[in-house]
Amino acid sequence: MKLRRKVVVIAGLAVAAMTLSVAVAPAASAATAAFVRTSSWGSGYEAKFTVTNNTSSTITSWNVQFDLPSGTSVGSFWDADMVRSGQHFTFTNKGWNGTLGPNGTASFGFVAAGSGDPTSCTVNGSSCAGGPPTNPGAPPTPGNVRVTGTTANSITVAWNASSGTVTGYRVYEGTTVRATVTGTSATIGGLAACTSRSYTVTAYNAQGESAKSGAVSGTTTGCTGGGSGAMGAAPYIYSWGNVPNVTTVMSATGIKWFTKAFVLSGGGCTPAWDGNRPINSAGDAQQIAAIRAAGGDVIPSVGGWSGNKLGPNCASASALAGALQSVINAYGLKAIDMDVENTDEFESEVVQDRILGALKILKQNNPNLKTIVTIPTATTGPTYWGTRLINQGAALQANVDVWTIMPFNFGGGADMYASTVSASEGLKNALKTANGWSDATAYAHMGISGMNGRSDQGEITTTAQWASVRDWAESHGLARLAFWSVNRDRGCAGGPLSSDCSSIAQPDWEFTRITAQFG
Repeated sequence: MKLRRKVVVIAGLAVAAMTLSVAVAPAASAATAAFVRTSSWGSGYEAKFTVTNNTSSTITSWNVQFDLPSGTSVGSFWDADMVRSGQHFTFTNKGWNGTLGPNGTASFGFVAAGSGDPTSCTVNGSSCAGGPPTNPGAPPTPGNVRVTGTTANSITVAWNASSGTVTGYRVYEGTTVRATVTGTSATIGGLAACTSRSYTVTAYNAQGESAKSGAVSGTTTGCTGGGSGAMGAAPYIYSWGNVPNVTTVMSATGIKWFTKAFVLSGGGCTPAWDGNRPINSAGDAQQIAAIRAAGGDVIPSVGGWSGNKLGPNCASASALAGALQSVINAYGLKAIDMDVENTDEFESEVVQDRILGALKILKQNNPNLKTIVTIPTATTGPTYWGTRLINQGAALQANVDVWTIMPFNFGGGADMYASTVSASEGLKNALKTANGWSDATAYAHMGISGMNGRSDQGEITTTAQWASVRDWAESHGLARLAFWSVNRDRGCAGGPLSSDCSSIAQPDWEFTRITAQFG
């Protein structure tokens, strides 16, 4: 749980350039898109599409859509915007590369995890190889699909009208039609409060149906503070140094849940507590059993600042999901926290995407599991790497329940309350931009994880400031409040940075007592 630094992203690719042309462009086609693998390695490849305008007229925009086989997904990408719906991927031009004159070209690229190549490729509704539209006579795909409103049991979706002859529009959730309308908006009702849904839209007429639009996600309202239930208040506890008696702390403070640090790599993609104790080790199992016997529970935290982590060591999202599933199965977990820090995870595009892919798989296999992603922050909100992770979470539809920032070790100065609020508002704005959420929905997907007393960089958070942070989080409907750590929640006024105490004057367990009142 320390300050983050810069990183080199790509390591050791055994590269073999390979060209797999999807398109040989006939002159009559408005546009074509040619696919080439620029490099390949055991678990994936890097690729590029080149879009060519084959007419004597200028085109002002383009989109390339294709499917990837199960087990292959897109991680990082560049020079285009991407929306994913299941295994269907839509890449749309950036503002600066959409206009192509006669014989003009533009390209975009991506890194894929898995070995499958694109299929069913279209560019602007026509085959990537050129020729007539894949569904002649059907309207173009609706554009600018967006969520325009939410209630506790409904989500309203809108889009721009398609050109040409249009009979109506269909709104899909996966493969199921949820609404059929003649206008350019639809409200999908009958939903549960505080739940997320993803929709695509098509246009149709007597000749056929357009391709599906890119997916858009929305979340119903009705979320409240501590939206994760009792688990909303869950400070970190770890199993080295002066470990407190958990039942003593629970009895003294009223806290019920703990975030238990850390699950690391015990070698390769095998999870282990602190990297050296089996997940079912007697001591850890006894601690968890004692917490549960006292009416509480735990959220294992995976990763952290130091140690050998699972994210870089598991070769794929599915492998990482399998490792995490073994932890979930061992303890029948209700929630899991991915603490994404340092250069090996937070500042690696490949590992960021791997973690998000694993969380998506976990949500699919464990629908009731709460997933938490905890990240560093600046005083103004998420950094470049944090914003990328949030944007990718939306693009990959990872369905993360709670995005938590760590507002410390960022040069926050004397007023750690004000800095924490500023950082939290920055997180809210990032979530709104990535997901199209309202303020209330963004807050309901947010958490704060502070550092009690003295931080690594000498910032001081007092008990009074922490109580103010709790009140702010409560009043804005945040889902999570945590801090690092219960082990340090003991007074030692004026002391140096310590793993056993907070380095400030305070009653023992006071930060935990304040946190327990959240939600």
